[in-house]
Amino acid sequence: MHPSSMLRMKWFFDNYINNSNEYRTILDVGSYDVNGSYRHLVADNLSYTGLDMANGPNVDLVPKSPYIWEEIESDTFDVVISGQAFEHIEFPWLTMTEIARVLKKGGILCIIVPRLAVRHRYPVDTYRYDVDGVVALCRYTGLTPIHASMNLGPKGCSKEWYSEAGDTMLVAKKPVTWTGLVDVKSYSCTPSDIESLATGLIDLERQEYTKSAHAYIENRIIRFAHSVRKRLDKHFGC
Repeated sequence: MHPSSMLRMKWFFDNYINNSNEYRTILDVGSYDVNGSYRHLVADNLSYTGLDMANGPNVDLVPKSPYIWEEIESDTFDVVISGQAFEHIEFPWLTMTEIARVLKKGGILCIIVPRLAVRHRYPVDTYRYDVDGVVALCRYTGLTPIHASMNLGPKGCSKEWYSEAGDTMLVAKKPVTWTGLVDVKSYSCTPSDIESLATGLIDLERQEYTKSAHAYIENRIIRFAHSVRKRLDKHFGC
């Protein structure tokens, strides 16, 4: 669990969960603790359940089927979270369907998934996600995205928020009028207003790129100045 993912999930809890009395039960999809987990972010007065496809550290529930969670009734959890899991899921739209089913109407979810990470099979490594990708999963399952971003961070945040993996983050809600999956027969794609979903955060990828570009330009200017100085010294002997 890289630091930027932990910081983003903490940001989600701080902004949506910790000051609310609505959200008491939390399901963590892909909870197996390989190199860290989100469990410590959950307050003691909240209920946490870790779900994964294999038994191990921080796993409370292993469904018999990875895509049909018969062990969980519909509308069970107030909150569903998932980090660094969706890139390892072969059929993520099916997982998202189960998430939408077990999430209570009015419930909220947060998914963090890489856009640029190098291949890391566990046991497979299937997808990378831009903001349009996670919004599409919401549209398919009838959920409403309320935040979607890639490598963004709060103003004044530390460099730890930046990740070369390019963290894509989604926050979405299950409408109280939720009726199920999208009607694909009548569906047509329309652009998402990503900028409005990302309001209040700064573009860390662009910031890091700009810093690198400035450093490169500054280095070229210094090298050019040194070259000119050498030529002047040789020509005038100064």
